[in-house]
Amino acid sequence: MRPGTYTLDLTDRTLPKCERSVAQQTRIALGITSLVILSGCTGYGPTSSSVDPAGSPESAKTEILEAGAAMLQTNSPLEPMNVYLVGFHPMKDDPSHQMEAHHFCTQVNEDFAQCALFDGNTRDANLNGIEYIISKKLFENLPESEKQYWHPHNGEILSGQLVAPNLPLRADHELMKSKMNSYGKTWHTWEASQGKPGESLPLGEPKLAWSFNRIGEAEKGLVEDRDERMNINTDARRKARADLIPLAEPQRGVDALKGQFKGITHPIPGVVDRNAPK
Repeated sequence: MRPGTYTLDLTDRTLPKCERSVAQQTRIALGITSLVILSGCTGYGPTSSSVDPAGSPESAKTEILEAGAAMLQTNSPLEPMNVYLVGFHPMKDDPSHQMEAHHFCTQVNEDFAQCALFDGNTRDANLNGIEYIISKKLFENLPESEKQYWHPHNGEILSGQLVAPNLPLRADHELMKSKMNSYGKTWHTWEASQGKPGESLPLGEPKLAWSFNRIGEAEKGLVEDRDERMNINTDARRKARADLIPLAEPQRGVDALKGQFKGITHPIPGVVDRNAPK
C-alpha cells in the first residue's frame, strides 16, 4: 500500500459505528501501515435492498453446500474490496432514470480501481452493476472512440454527494482528493433502485451510467433520503471539500447531459467541461 493511501477494513462486513471502532477500521500508510484514531466521521446507516429477487427460499441442502464452500473455497478476489463509497448515477441515455449506488472497491494500483455495485449495504443487497475508475493519465491514453463511455468525477466529489460512509472525515477528504480528475466507466445491470419498486430479476441490456455535474440535476429526494437514512450531511461535505477546487481541471463529459434534467440547475464551483466555450 502506498503512502497516503486510505483503506477501510470491512472484514466482518457489519460496519460497526464509527465512534466505537475507528482505530480498527482506518488504516493510513505512512511508509508503514499503522492504525490511528481520527475524530469525526462521515456517517453510516444500514441500507437494505428494495427488491426481493424472484425464486424459492434456499433449501437446507443448498445452505449446507454454501457452508461447506465457505469453509473450503477461496474468495480471494473479493477480499481486497474494502473501500466503500456511496453516490448517485443517472443513466446516460435516460437521465431521468437515477440510482443510488453502493460501491465496494479495490484499488488495484495508483491509477486503477474496480468496484462491484449494490443496491444497499446489508447482506440482502443485490449486485446491480460494476464500475472501473481510472486516473486522468489513463483516460488521456484511451482511444478517442472509447472516451464517450467514461464519466467525470469532479462533480460527484465537489458537490459532496460521493462519500465514504463510516470513514473519519479526514480520511474521507484524502480519499476524495486522490480521486480528483478521475473518470469512471459504469454499467448498471439491474433496475434495483433504493426506495423504488424494482424488477425481481436483472432484465434487458446493461445501462451506461453517468455522473451529476450540476446542483439540481439529482431528482428531489434522492440525495436527501440517502442523507437522512445514513446520517450523512452532503452540504457539509461539499463545504469541507472547497479546498479541493484548485485541484480541479476541466474534464471531458461534464456537459454531456446538460439541459436534460427537469428544474433549475446551478454550476458546481470547479466543475468545468473541457470543451466549454472560453
